[in-house]
This record gives sequence, structure tokens and C-alpha cells, in this order.
Amino acid sequence: MTDPVRIPLSPARFGLTEARGGEHLRAAGWWTERGPTEGSEPVLAALSRSPDPDLALRGVDRLREALGEDWSELAEALREDAVLRGRLLAVLGSSTALSDFLVANPTRWRSLTDADRVDPATFAPLLVDAAVNGDDAVKSLRLEYRGLLCRIAAEDLAHVVEPELPYVHYDDVAALLSDLADAALRAALEVAQARVPRSGECSLAVIAMGKCGARELNYVSDVDVVFVGEGDLGVATRVASTLMQVAGQACFEVDAALRPEGKAGALVRTLDGHASYYRRWARTWEFQALLKARPVAGDRELGRRYLEVVRPLVWTAAEREDFVPDVRAMRRRVEDHVPADRTDRELKLGRGGLRDVEFAVQLLQLVHGRGDEELRISTTTQALAALGRGGYVGRSDAADFGRAYRFLRTLEHRLQLQRLLRTHLFPADDDEAGLRWLARATGIQAEGGLSEAQVLLAEFRRRANQVRRLHEKLFYRPLLQAVANVPSEALRLTTKQAAARLAALGYAAPDGALKHIEALTRGVSRRARIQGALLPVLLDLLATTPDPDGGLLAYRRVSEALAETPWYLRLLRDEGEVVERLATLLGTSKLVPDLLVRAPEVLRLLADTGELTGRDPITIGNPLRSAVSRHNDPERAVTAARSLRRHELLRVAAADLLGLVPLRTVCVSLSEVWVAVLGASLDAVVRAGGARPARIAVIGMGRLGGRELGYGSDADVMFVCEPEPGVSDAEAARYASSVVERVRRLLSAPSQDPALQVDADLRPEGRQGPLVRTLDSYRAYYAQWSELWEAQALLRARFIAGDADLGRRFIELVDPIRYPAGGLDATSVREIRRIKARVEAERLPRGADPSTHTKLGRGGLADVEWTVQLLQLQHAAEVPSLRTPSTVRGLRAAAEAGLLPESDAAELLEAWTLATRARNAVVLVRGKPGDQLPTAGRDLAGVAAVMGHPPGTDPGEFVEHYRRTARRARAVVERVFYGS
Repeated sequence: MTDPVRIPLSPARFGLTEARGGEHLRAAGWWTERGPTEGSEPVLAALSRSPDPDLALRGVDRLREALGEDWSELAEALREDAVLRGRLLAVLGSSTALSDFLVANPTRWRSLTDADRVDPATFAPLLVDAAVNGDDAVKSLRLEYRGLLCRIAAEDLAHVVEPELPYVHYDDVAALLSDLADAALRAALEVAQARVPRSGECSLAVIAMGKCGARELNYVSDVDVVFVGEGDLGVATRVASTLMQVAGQACFEVDAALRPEGKAGALVRTLDGHASYYRRWARTWEFQALLKARPVAGDRELGRRYLEVVRPLVWTAAEREDFVPDVRAMRRRVEDHVPADRTDRELKLGRGGLRDVEFAVQLLQLVHGRGDEELRISTTTQALAALGRGGYVGRSDAADFGRAYRFLRTLEHRLQLQRLLRTHLFPADDDEAGLRWLARATGIQAEGGLSEAQVLLAEFRRRANQVRRLHEKLFYRPLLQAVANVPSEALRLTTKQAAARLAALGYAAPDGALKHIEALTRGVSRRARIQGALLPVLLDLLATTPDPDGGLLAYRRVSEALAETPWYLRLLRDEGEVVERLATLLGTSKLVPDLLVRAPEVLRLLADTGELTGRDPITIGNPLRSAVSRHNDPERAVTAARSLRRHELLRVAAADLLGLVPLRTVCVSLSEVWVAVLGASLDAVVRAGGARPARIAVIGMGRLGGRELGYGSDADVMFVCEPEPGVSDAEAARYASSVVERVRRLLSAPSQDPALQVDADLRPEGRQGPLVRTLDSYRAYYAQWSELWEAQALLRARFIAGDADLGRRFIELVDPIRYPAGGLDATSVREIRRIKARVEAERLPRGADPSTHTKLGRGGLADVEWTVQLLQLQHAAEVPSLRTPSTVRGLRAAAEAGLLPESDAAELLEAWTLATRARNAVVLVRGKPGDQLPTAGRDLAGVAAVMGHPPGTDPGEFVEHYRRTARRARAVVERVFYGS
């Protein structure tokens, strides 16, 4: 039996597409007519992994020709040495410029065989020796510099061709390139000093700036420097100029445009000259540039003294007027200069490019680094890591930003290596060959049905979008401006100077404030660092509130209660508006902190005004009812209801204190939340009770009925029931009473939340009467025993929960009682006036000031409400628009019907609105119900602030305004209600 015919292998199997590929392989000794020669498979496999196999093979062939008879040694080494194979074929397949260098200097391939990593300590000796001892210093320096650059690139790329070889991290590559530039500058300085006569009569320090200063240099880049001189500055200037010429001819362009006054300024200045310029004339961007200053060559002592002079100036730059806006405007100007057709491809300057990362990191450093020396780092990636460790940037944001930055810089490195030209332009979407080469040079492989080019393009767009998103989040963070406005000495939070500053800001107990600060910033945890960044701003913000000391204490309480809540400090750090709003709330209100520690999720709403102001207040209770309905156990249902009420109460209070919602929204929201809690609790108890021998309805009374509830109001209600068919009235009443009692008990159970008191004292016979009556019982009572005050109380009756049909029929039952046909006779009017006078005399607390008691005082809530209710009892039978439980609507209806002059209605409405707002403000500020306005101290300042009284003015002016308004309203009441 004959052997099967073997089909010869094709060079295309190894990624070679050019027609001469086979010829080059045969010339190299790696190919025959039947395929690879023995032992050459590793070389061909490595060649196939090269970024561009055809380019790499052409480089091999050129190198073979240049070596001549010595080729066999390299060919054998490539078969045996994976290190050499990976390095050489990676360079040849990535860079035509470095291929040209190796062809021109063919024995240099031996420098790629050393298995050890390139040692930056050898750079300076090699370059200086080449420059000083060579016949042509520039030529010798260029040759040695390019050889070392080739060695760095070979190590950088080798893992792409031979995956087993170690991966060299971007940070290490950038540091090596920077070290090489440092060495080149030292060598160029040696040459310059040798060429310039009398160079010993001066000292010169070379300060690297920009990417070289930060040790994050590209393969191809200008090297930014500043020169500092002593002695004969004329000689020093000639040395510096010669250094620039030598380095420019041999290695890279040296750019001194970042010096004081730029290109128009002296090339070399003394240390005093630099100090004088930076202290008096330097612009914001120049301090940003100094962030990366690093002495690299020349007089080390002079370079050290230069840093001692400029570094303190760098870390006070953020205090300059408009510092943050200047940096932001500079970034926009840079971006605006990118051509529109390149903005999405420009790796360096475009949207989502390297400058987005660098500007954001530098701005954060300059603002926060004043108080945290660990941020005083010049390298972008290291600074970003420090910002993440310190909590100035979220951990995930810092990690994402860092990965994206390294990815973009790696792409930049690969693009520059192609021809050793300075470029930052990503290939166009339709440049399939360019994208494929860049993907392979970066180590990106095809995956998921996508080619290497498609994977690269998708990853590039993802990273660019990620960079832009994070740039806008961090660079335009509102908190940055606030932190920048804080003087540097105020960032040191525990010094005697800090105590003095706190006293100057208005803290009554600065020593106590320092104890709170110490407790919040104690230790070296990330949490403590974030607090250290937040507190200087927060202290200033709290100083503008009525109670800075109480606000700081509240902030400590909230922070300690939420210490294990992972998003709390992150939210404050990332959302400047949240910090500002939180300071206002804590420095004004005692109610808010108590609620906040139990409903911290509301903090998130402070970042979004729309979420904070919420939905239509009429429907505010719907989500609560829906959530509570999922609980079968009454206790769990009521617990859930109370939790949701707490959330809504805090949300409404925050929106109210921040001036984001009108009074009507506050009152309706509080009323409807109460209605939802009561209704949901009733439903839960009824569900759990099994058989339902009666239907139950809840009637809202008082302010609850009028949807005018305040923060400290009880819920006035009445309960009505109706037996199911075959059930006696007594049995129905017993069942309904047991349900209602359990609801009241569950709602009034001890809790850290504001009390939920269900007040049924307005029922027939008051506290002496049964808690629940049947509809027929109510009918009989009102027909025979009802008193005038009960008719008046029914004016605000409204069905709010339970059986809707029963509630509707109850309202129909009481309408003739509260809207009596023919109105009131003179005797009834006198009776109402008598009752009102007795209430004023008996119920006003002893020692209360009638002129500032919001409920029972002259011109207060009771005055206005009794006046409206008298008009309703007199005229609602004939004027349908008066049939409303709302005081405000009743006033407007009376004015529209001509029962009350428009001016009188306006006076009453203003007084009622002012008293309602002030009563709410008292609860918000003190954290407990109260009807009496404070007359002095921080409580008065707080109430005045809540009422919109301008900060910094005498809060007593608010009290006088209240009294004037109440006096005018009382005059109307005397005339309309009392008829005097």
C-alpha cells in the first residue's frame, strides 16, 4: 500500500500574505518546497503572532542581507532562544523605524539576547560615555540612545509574539522611557559643558516638566524642561541652548516653553528670579505644570532648592481666585482646538482622551493636596491610585479611570513605535489594516465572532466613553469649587488656628466642634480621609445656618449611624449639591437628623430636585398602600407603613426646608401620607381578622379632613360602621371597635418615629361616647342630640379610608347638619362667639404670648378658621362653593360670593398661611410640636430661616412681621366674626 500524498504547507498558514514571503523564508533557511525546515517551526509560529508578519519577515530578510555571513548565528539563535525570538520579531513587526535602525546596525541584535530586564541604572553611563568619547558626540549619542530605545521596545512588545515571556506593565515602560530621557539630558549637558567656554563659571540645573517630569514619557515626545542657573547667567544660557541643540539632534526635541513668560522669557533664570515670577505673575496653568517638576540633570543641590521654592506655591494655587473655573476653561480650550473630524480619534486631546484623565487628576490633586501630602505625586496613575485610597475618588472610579488611561497610553505607544513619529491619532473606522495591526500590537485577539480590529474598535470606544463620563463626573464635581474656596490653613482641622477660625465662623463652642471633627477624622481609614476632605467645606456651609454647633453634632450623629452604609460618604463626596443641602437641613432642623438615621435612603434624593419634590401630593400614598398590602401580618404591615411614612415625612420636610415646595404641597402631602398609613393599617387588621360582620369607614376631621395637616398635627377622625346582612348593630359595633382599637394601638406603639396619634375626640359625646357607631346611630344622634359645636366640627369631615360607599353615605347624612338650611339664627351666632371666647380664655397656655401663639393667639389659626366656619354655617346652604373642608378654599369662596371683602379675605389668608408655615417651622427646628413662636436664640433664628428670612439680619424682624400680619387679621376677625 502506497503512502498518501502530502500537500505542501503554504506560508499563508503563518499569516504571510505577500508574494515574496516564501522566497524570504527560503533565504532565511526556514522553508523548503515541502514546508518548514527542521527546527524552524517555533520561529514561524512566533512570526505568525507578530503584529504584522509580512513586515516582520521583510525586516528579517533585510537584516539577513546586512549580516551576510554572520546571518547563520542569528538564525540559529532565533530557533533556540525564545527571549530573542519574541523581542526581535515583535520589534520588526511593529516598527519600521527600529527595523531600519537594526538593519543599519546589524550587530545590535545581540543586545536583545540578555534575559535580564533592562537596567535603567546603565542608561546614564552608556550615554555619557558614548557622547563624551565618540568622535562625533551627537552621532554617538544618537546611536546609543536609539539602541536603548530599541531594547525597551523589545521588552515591551515581546510577550505579544511569545506569550510565555513576562508582560511589562505600562507604568514600567513609561518610567524606563523617562529614565532614558533623564540619562540623555545628562549626556547632552556633558557635551554642552565641554563645548561652551568658561562653563565652569556657572551652575545649571535642568528641571524636567510634563510627562518626563512625571516619569510617564512616550516613545516619541518633546521633553519639557526649565533651566535654573547660578553664577554667570550668560554662560549658563549658552550651556542650556547647546544642551537643547545636542539633545534635539541626537535624541528628542527639548522644549523650554514652560519657563516663566514662555518663549518670550529668559531661557535661564536664577532661583530668586523663578520665585519672584511665580509669586507675582504666574497664571493658573503654570502651577498645574509645576506639579510635575523634577530635577534630572546638572547641579543637584540647585535643583533641590528649586523644588523647595516652587512646591509650596503649587499647593496653594487652588486658593487663587477663579482657580477651578480657570482649569476647566483651559481644558475646554484645548478640546476646542481639535479638528471636528478628529475629535473622536484623537487619543491625547479629544473627548475621552488622555487629557481628560490628566486634567481631572491634576485638578483633584491641586484642590485636595493642600491638606493631604499623600496626594503630592507627579505620576498620573500613582496620583489616581492615591486619590482612590484617600477616598477623594470612588474605588471603582479610580480603578476604571486608571485602566482606561493605561489602555489609551498603550495605544499611543504602539502608534508612535511604527515610525517613531509623534502621533496620537487612532485609525479611522474603515482602516481595517491599521486597526488589525494596532490590535495585534496591543495583544488584542479576535473573540466572539469579532475580528481583532472589531474587538479593538469596540474596546477603544468603551474606554473613551468611560473616560469622558468619569472626567465630567470628577472634573466638574461641585464640591471641588467649594473645597478650593476653603483657605489652606482651614484644611488642618485640629489646630488652635482651626478653633479660632471656628469661633470666627460663628460656632458657639469651637472646642466642642473640634472634638466632633476629631471623632470623625480619627485614624487612617478611608472613611476618615473622606471626612477630612468633606469637613472643611461642611464647616463653612454649616456656619451659614442658624445653628452651626447643632448641625455639626447632627452630622456626627448621622455619620456614625451610617458608618457601615457603603454609599453614604461616596454620595457626599461625589454630589456637591447633597453636601450643601445636607448642611442646610442639619444646621436648621432637629427633626431631620432624627428621621435621617432611620431613613437614610432619602439622602440620595437630595441630588435630584425632581425626586425630592416627589409626585402629585394627592396620589402620594398609593405606593405606600401597595407596599403594605403585601403583608398579611398586621404588625408587619403597620411597621412597613410607619417606615414608608418616615421616608415620606423626611422627604417632605427636606423639600420644605430647602424651599422647593409650596405650603399646599406640604400640607396635602402630610395629610395624604397619614390617610394612606391609617387606611393601609385598617385594611391589614381587617384582612387578618377573618370574618367581617361589618363594614368600617374612617372620616377625617379637622386639619386632616381639610388636607391641611402640619408636622405636629394629630389625626382627628371618626369611625362609622354598618352591619352586614343578618348581623346585629351591637355585634357590628363590637367588631368594629375591636378593629379600630387594634389599629390605634399598633399605630401608637412606642417608636423612634414621630408619634402617630389617632384622635377621635370629635365623635358624638366626645371621649364619653362610643369609639365606633353605626350609621343609623349617627343618624339618630344628630337628629336628636347634636350640638352646635358638632355641626361646626363636621364642616371639615371627609371620607378618608375603609368602605367608600359607607363613607359617602355618612357624608350625605351630615351635609344637612353642617350646611343648615336657612343658615344660623342670631342665638346660634352668639353661641359660637361665646364658645370661641371661652376657648381663647381657657385653652391658651399660661404664660403664652397671644401675639405670637400660632394656634390660639390673636390673628392665629383659630381666629381665621372660626371666621371661615361661621360663614360656612351661615351661607353654605345657599352658596355651594362654601361646602369645602379646606380653610383656604372656604376663604376664597366667601370672597367670590361677596360674603367677605377681597381685602379682608387677603388679610385672613396671609395670616393663616403665615401661622401654618410658622407652626410647621417650629416643629422642624425644635423636633417636637409647638404653637408658640420662639422670641430669641437659635430657635428663633432657625424658624426665621425656614420662613425665608434673609440670613445675617435680625430674626426679630420676622417676629415683628408676624405680629403685624396677625394684628391685621385680628382686626378682620373682630369685624367679621364678632361683629364689632
